[in-house]
Amino acid sequence: MTMMTPPPLDQEDEEMLVPHQEFTEGPQPMEVISAEPATAPENQQVEDPPTFKYRWTIENFSRMNTKKLYSDMFFVGGYKWRVLIFPKGNNVDHLSLYLDVADSTTLPYGWSRYAQFSLAVVNQIHGKYTIRKDTQHQFNGRESDWGFTSFMSLSELYDPSRGYLVNDTCVIEAEVGVRKVVDYWSYDSKKETGYVGLKNQGATCYMNSLLQTLYHIPYFRKAVYHMPTTENDMPSGSIPLALQSLFYKLQYSDNSVATKELTKSFGWDTYDSFMQHDVQELNRVLCEKLEDKMKGTVVEGTIQHLFEGHHMNYIECINVDYKSTRKESFYDLQLDVKGCRDVYASFDKYVEVERLEGDNKYQAENHGLQDAKKGVLFIDFPPVLQLQLKRFEYDFMRDTMVKINDRYEFPLQLDLDRDNGRYLSPDADRRVRNLYTLHSVLVHSGGVHGGHYYAFIRPTLSDQWFKFDDERVTKEDAKRALEEQYGGEEELPQTNPGFNNTPFKFTKYSNAYMLVYIRESDKEKIMCNVDEKDIAEHLRVRLKKEQEEKEHKKKEKAEAHLYTIIKVARNEDLAEQIGREIFFDLVDHDKVRSFRIQKQLPFNHFKEEVAKELGIPVQFQRFWLWAKRQNHTYRPNRPLLPQEEAQSVGQLREVSNKAHNAELKLFLEVELGPDLSPLSPPLKTKEDILLFFKLYDPEKEALRFAGRLFVKALGKPTEILPKLIEMAEFPANEEIELYEEIKFEPNVMCEHIDKRISFKSSQLEDGDIICYQKTLTSASRDQFRYPDVPSFLEYVRNRQVVHFRSLEKPKEDDFSLELSKLFTYDDVVERVACHLGLDDPTKIRLTSHNCYSQQPKPQPIKYRGVDHLSDMLAHYNQTSDILYYEILDIPLPELQGLKTLKVAFHHATKEEVAIHSIRLPKNSTVADVINDLKNKVELSRPDAELRLLEVFYHKIYKIFPLGEKIENINDQYWTLRAEEIPEEEKNLGPHDRLIHVYHFTRDPNQNQMQVQNFGEPFFLVIKEGEALADVKLRIQKKLQVPDEEFAKWKIAFISLGRPEYLQDSDVVSNRFQRRDIYGAWEQYLGLEHSDTAPKRAYTTNQNRHTFEKPVKIYN
Repeated sequence: MTMMTPPPLDQEDEEMLVPHQEFTEGPQPMEVISAEPATAPENQQVEDPPTFKYRWTIENFSRMNTKKLYSDMFFVGGYKWRVLIFPKGNNVDHLSLYLDVADSTTLPYGWSRYAQFSLAVVNQIHGKYTIRKDTQHQFNGRESDWGFTSFMSLSELYDPSRGYLVNDTCVIEAEVGVRKVVDYWSYDSKKETGYVGLKNQGATCYMNSLLQTLYHIPYFRKAVYHMPTTENDMPSGSIPLALQSLFYKLQYSDNSVATKELTKSFGWDTYDSFMQHDVQELNRVLCEKLEDKMKGTVVEGTIQHLFEGHHMNYIECINVDYKSTRKESFYDLQLDVKGCRDVYASFDKYVEVERLEGDNKYQAENHGLQDAKKGVLFIDFPPVLQLQLKRFEYDFMRDTMVKINDRYEFPLQLDLDRDNGRYLSPDADRRVRNLYTLHSVLVHSGGVHGGHYYAFIRPTLSDQWFKFDDERVTKEDAKRALEEQYGGEEELPQTNPGFNNTPFKFTKYSNAYMLVYIRESDKEKIMCNVDEKDIAEHLRVRLKKEQEEKEHKKKEKAEAHLYTIIKVARNEDLAEQIGREIFFDLVDHDKVRSFRIQKQLPFNHFKEEVAKELGIPVQFQRFWLWAKRQNHTYRPNRPLLPQEEAQSVGQLREVSNKAHNAELKLFLEVELGPDLSPLSPPLKTKEDILLFFKLYDPEKEALRFAGRLFVKALGKPTEILPKLIEMAEFPANEEIELYEEIKFEPNVMCEHIDKRISFKSSQLEDGDIICYQKTLTSASRDQFRYPDVPSFLEYVRNRQVVHFRSLEKPKEDDFSLELSKLFTYDDVVERVACHLGLDDPTKIRLTSHNCYSQQPKPQPIKYRGVDHLSDMLAHYNQTSDILYYEILDIPLPELQGLKTLKVAFHHATKEEVAIHSIRLPKNSTVADVINDLKNKVELSRPDAELRLLEVFYHKIYKIFPLGEKIENINDQYWTLRAEEIPEEEKNLGPHDRLIHVYHFTRDPNQNQMQVQNFGEPFFLVIKEGEALADVKLRIQKKLQVPDEEFAKWKIAFISLGRPEYLQDSDVVSNRFQRRDIYGAWEQYLGLEHSDTAPKRAYTTNQNRHTFEKPVKIYN
């Protein structure tokens, strides 16, 4: 599944696959595809690819200075491969990771190879958190590497506590499967299977799999066909009509069907089509929309009838006679995957009884707090049962979503009456037999950040399964549709069976995500016959007409080599276009009359066609050939000769058109008499020159076509002045100036013509353009912005309307200005400042626009950092018309000499954190930062001393020396924390220790040694021989934790991530053997307790602990 145009790229979780290229800013501009693997060119006979897993251990990772690094070479499927990594990111703040064809430079021209592969950064502390992303690609000479520019954030990678970098070692894994390429393009889904696929718009495979599933529920399809629509509706504006159109094409088309009309009816733009959404979410939204659209129609209630079931939530007291019940409806059921071996285990868990007792007793009406049972039972199940498997869940330890790839089985037949109806409520109708058969399996292949969706469906509930994978439909066996989609681990066959090797297992990242079952007793009704009589007449007519037009276009395309397109420009076209749509040259050939003529037809027959169409008799027609000149202008060059007109259209095109395209461009010259009736064209000799004239009005700043004239080569402009004045309707005595429009690429060239010398001396020839205007006095010239033709054409060539947006509101246009692309940096900021009423333009800072992400570029434009407006608007090979502005409090040149740091000041006694922006010259030191901060904050005592710390993921990594320069301090990833130095730390005794103290918690479901830090880290002085009981009292007092809460806390000595729990009698100082423990990864005192702070979307300031101080921002 390949996206042909790039989506917006700035969403952090939006995973992008790109061929690696080193680029200067932003994501790769071209050939970006979403994180869904391309549809594999596979066929029934092609065997599964040989798979190889390569493990690459990189030591001294953080100290590598190289921008990119290649792994050793490895072989898969007879090909050479290697992994390419950018340790500091390929100009993004993420690790960049690619698979590379190792010998691409030595392979023969035209080589290609196809591979399915996954790349992973291994979590060395707990394998569950390994980040793995998979895709597939057709490698070739142009795209010899492929992968992920934004694989994972650098902040997560370089945080030692996260487990991806242990002892400064990073482990990369690549799992590569090579498949021999078959002729993908010749495969005919309709011919092979009887079904057609859906085209992928970019990242719409999730939608395609759902639409195919719904389409293959015939009762649903019939209901959609019966929704009332009219012939006046447009599919792009009507969901029912768009869905009817889509289903009709799926039923009767021979080729894959596009979904653009449907997504337009959803109100989606191109951006939405490149965003991968959730199948569950789309299913619910689509069904809700259709349910709403069906109200008041003959198919009202269809959605409920098909998909709606009911369950009963109950709470029943154990010791008193009281029961509370609530009936709820559902369209799908979400079943747990984690901890469940199959669908039945999930249903068991769904109806599991929860005991409400102890601190969790139930407040029963009129009975007070009571022990009770709480649970769910089903009143009825729907005819079509949709089961959403919870493959994705939120991991509270990592504060992120993870995918559950555990093995999870689902049966071909599902009996929900089993165990004497254990899932049913007492109110359920036991006469209904809840035996279901599997209809479809929706599969997700990939990781949490993206992947690919496809569906296995039994359209007739026979034994034959079909795989619907975007455009491609293939026959599959039951094992492929069921067992291979259970997930879990798979064992690779042993390469040396004779040896006692441990089998190599790998996790399967393709697994079932949604199941659709149909009740056996409703099977005949649901799997009904749907034919043309179910489709509205107007829809059949519309779609057949569409199909006929499509066939006509296809036929035209197939016969294109037999025809020539002749484009005929006339005076009327020039008059219509010049000064409105075009200003340079004479005409836009795409907007003139065109004729599709058979190549073997004599040209004279074409003239008869023109006479019939345009009403100009053949004898009054004279055609001129156009020619592209060396200066890139396009002008009428010469009239056709009689012997040329006797040729066929095809011969004439070949003579006139060296580019060998299918078009012949002509100018039709028609002479008109005083009564505007056509005349025979005048005799043209070598001395006659055909000139075209444009008239310019500096007062109106308007240009128009004035007409054309034949002049004598040796004649002078003075001889035609009266005629030009007449054409312009000027007074007879008006003085005029003449200019020749020579070219406009890359720059405008328009020169004054001396009226006293001959046309030949001025080097004028057939097809040249003369622009003229009234002669202006020097006084009158000052009244106009563009007083003459050259200045006006220069303005037109370079004018640019720029939409300005405030950087604080980057989605909203604020104002627009018409500027020139030639404006300097100073010109642009002066115009902006003038518009904003700002006296000092140097306080304006501009930022360019990223055309691909539709966001501001990360770095603003430096003061006079670009020469012209055109440079500000350029983005790779595109040009934007958007700029972002800020109004600074100091001039930009002064600001650029300063360094701004965001410092979080922690008050010594008050419960608050204040974030301050410190702006100082770049050569300043940490001492200067502290002095500046002292003037902005409230200290607990006048003589208090401050220090500056580097905090990252709830650990203190550094105390900044006062003399360190601030220029290299990075506050983007780490938090800079300022605090008062406690008095006890200033007076350390000879045997005192200053230790780190951090909060931590552990996931009870995971490795017992794995700790997760959170909250605010701090330093603590411990005395020689001091027992833990005394240290705990000081910690409790410092953090102001209530006794009841603090009693639940555990204290541990943690070294290299391993906790050793301490008793109250333990002497703490004995555990810390060194005085200078400033390395967060070495040794610290850990406070284990639950993290009850609310999760916040902080990225650069991760330091929050349970008793969080309110944040105030002073700027």
